[in-house]
Amino acid sequence: MNLVDSFGLGLLQAAVLLALAPLLRGTIKKLKAAFQNRQGPPLLQGYYDLAKLLGKEPVRSDVSSWVFVAGPRVYFATAVAATTLVPVIVAGAPLEEAGGILVLVGLLALGRFFLAAAALDTGSPFGGMGSSREMAVSALAEPALMLGLFTVALWGGSLNLGDLVRTTAARGLSAHPSDLLAAAALFIVLIAEAGRVPVDNPATHLELTMIHEAMVLEYSGADLALVEWASALKELLFMTVLVNLFLPLGLATGVGAAALAIATGLYLAKLFLLSVGVTLVEVTNAKLRLFRVPELMSASLGLAFLALALRFL
Repeated sequence: MNLVDSFGLGLLQAAVLLALAPLLRGTIKKLKAAFQNRQGPPLLQGYYDLAKLLGKEPVRSDVSSWVFVAGPRVYFATAVAATTLVPVIVAGAPLEEAGGILVLVGLLALGRFFLAAAALDTGSPFGGMGSSREMAVSALAEPALMLGLFTVALWGGSLNLGDLVRTTAARGLSAHPSDLLAAAALFIVLIAEAGRVPVDNPATHLELTMIHEAMVLEYSGADLALVEWASALKELLFMTVLVNLFLPLGLATGVGAAALAIATGLYLAKLFLLSVGVTLVEVTNAKLRLFRVPELMSASLGLAFLALALRFL
């Protein structure tokens, strides 16, 4: 495949995931409401909210600089760029030759850094509080993410996500303890990166519990739409990595219509099952106090380190 075709497929995959991301969040909200015997918002509410925000003019502080304006755009761009490195329904990523695990983690870290710096730019105490909390969580989440991915990479013999997905798909399901521990570690990282209970609560604006919401309180209009859209895309991205690395069922190895249809159906089914798991964690746990969050993230880091050690042994 030449560079032009790879770039075109990368744009197509990014567009599809961008379109699917708000629906994923709507599904989780609907499932959460069902578990709590509520009706919940409409399944397509995420699309309505994005359309409303994109139609509004952003309001920015007079003391803000270019950093505040660039924050949502870099955050959104890095999330979109990361989608081209991750296999979705085909056992290969469009731009997998451009980088592997390290590039993926680096892109997401770059977006987080710019958003945290933008939250500090206006001098708002909420922005500074949210940025410091986000960096504290990410300081433990990123090493756990890398160790969990390195566990799979050590068995697959490559840091390229396309190679790893093809290797795990050829191997099939694995019940090796290192894989189970790595999957558990990455699931906790998913909860933290998506801002879900018990790490964070995206539905609250209470000062004592805000992490992500505190960083974006100063944003409005299209700026806020970019941040929320990128956050939903990151959540979908982490879920895709988790299901395709540890549940490699039905990934298409060709471009036939039947194979792609089956792979798409299985991918959506795996996402739904993982969404049910995330929802169950939310409805069965209370929001942790801020000082208890590092303990949970340390447990994720410990699981990932143990998984890597077991893979060596």
